[in-house]
Amino acid sequence: MIDYKRKSAELFASTVSHIDVEDIYSLVEVPPDSKMGDFAVPCFKFAKMLRKSPAVIAQEIASEIEENEFFEKTVHQGPYVNFFVNKKHFANVVLKEVYDQKESFGSSDEGHGRNVVVEFSSPNIAKPFHIGHIRTTVIGNALYKIYRFMGFNAIAINHLGDYGTQFGMLISAYKRWGVKEKIESNPIPELLELYIRFNAEAEENADLKEEARYWFKELEGGNAEAKALWEWFKEVSLIEFNRVYDMLNIHFDSFAGESFYSDKMARVIDELEDKKLLVSSQGAQIVDLTPYNMPSPLIKKSDGSTLYITRDIAASIYRKETYDFFKNIYVVGSQQNLHFQQWIKIVELMGYEWAKDCVHVPFGMVALEEGTLSTRKGRVVFLEDVLKKAVEKTLEVINERNPSLEDKEKVAKQVGIGAVLFQELYNNRIKDYVFSWDKTLSFEGETGPYVQYTYARTCSILNKYTKEVNVDIDFELLTDEKEFEILKTLATFNAVILSALEKNEPFYITRFIVDLAQKYNRFYNGCQVLTEDEETTKSRILLTYAVNTTIKIALGLLGMEAPDKM
Repeated sequence: MIDYKRKSAELFASTVSHIDVEDIYSLVEVPPDSKMGDFAVPCFKFAKMLRKSPAVIAQEIASEIEENEFFEKTVHQGPYVNFFVNKKHFANVVLKEVYDQKESFGSSDEGHGRNVVVEFSSPNIAKPFHIGHIRTTVIGNALYKIYRFMGFNAIAINHLGDYGTQFGMLISAYKRWGVKEKIESNPIPELLELYIRFNAEAEENADLKEEARYWFKELEGGNAEAKALWEWFKEVSLIEFNRVYDMLNIHFDSFAGESFYSDKMARVIDELEDKKLLVSSQGAQIVDLTPYNMPSPLIKKSDGSTLYITRDIAASIYRKETYDFFKNIYVVGSQQNLHFQQWIKIVELMGYEWAKDCVHVPFGMVALEEGTLSTRKGRVVFLEDVLKKAVEKTLEVINERNPSLEDKEKVAKQVGIGAVLFQELYNNRIKDYVFSWDKTLSFEGETGPYVQYTYARTCSILNKYTKEVNVDIDFELLTDEKEFEILKTLATFNAVILSALEKNEPFYITRFIVDLAQKYNRFYNGCQVLTEDEETTKSRILLTYAVNTTIKIALGLLGMEAPDKM
């Protein structure tokens, strides 16, 4: 698409010698009021060089810019040179690009030949897949889709929490109180009950903690009984997890969790020793990070067992050797900030220059209205229950407002789950928030259902138009302010996706869709699309087609579906 911002910089530069286009391009602004122009260049920076006031410079440059096909007029307003886009030319460029590119509109090939690993979701085996997991799951899936859309070879990894002392606790709890038949019929709740009971009793009985450490050490050492129980816990847990992933339509390229790296950690320990990075501390081994203003993390306990940080170092080395990644992204909560700073620094000290390509994408925490989430205390909300309740509530709304709707159950799933996803991605990811049923399942305001309804509205209009949509229209008919606002928003789509990618922040796309939907609905309420005038109808149908195409693409990048009818 033509970069009108750059065109304004080039025209400005053509009137002044010895000024680089890139310098001007960096100055170009979008005026706060479109009545002042679509782009503006402030002239303050050139006052000393040209020995004139900024206002005089702006006046002279505006008068020297020749007529051109890109801008209908160029004026000066005080110290600014303001450019007004040629609306007919702009409409032609934007709509033809959407029409030509279709489902690829907004994409690019800048990621061609580059691998990006995206680790997300990563629930703990034998524990609930709860509402606290939704942010890593939804944000990670959106980033995975965004990177793929921009030409990268993205690899989705679910780094399952399937190792660690908690499995010593669970093995011990099961051997004491577990009933196989009860777990097989209701895996996660039963395993959770065992885990809660063990933690409660361990607070009163220190011997239980020692017993848990023993069983984890046995698991690490290959004890047949411990390994068999661990594999069973993992198997029944994955059945539960995959049911939720199916509801969310999320798929992974790898489920290599912590345990996958258990035979790869000796290499890490040996390498740290060879590079003289390990320091003995009270029988354990650490890496001294105090010169870098960080606590020194344990790498190997005094009993010889390894820790989470050792496995993360091993995983990063494995991923570099396996995928040769351009970026290795971890979508993990902000409470793990220090952990990521520590192990990435250790990888850097090991001499791996690609340590800088390991990126932690943190996000804020979720709390319940009645308090903080806690698996140990049983204070959780199952994610599956949230999604099911959202679908049920949506079906109630459909039965009330449109009981004859075809495929009601399918639409209820698309809209209900979409409502949950959209809320999660609507705000800056770093913000903490309190989970509320009422807010999550609201269908008013800037929500997923509002955007999906706008999409369904465009589908309805396009279905009523019996002729083929094409670009053989009079673009002069799309120069009204409401239409131009839609076109300007469409033109930013690629830049919005790039911002989401560069900052690993999907909410840029979420806000974009709301903005586009609002502008289209204002247009729809003020302008009839299907009119008696054929040329007017053709132009407005093409505009509707462009909005329809873009909303569907954007929703897809967020992991949401776009129902044709609601």
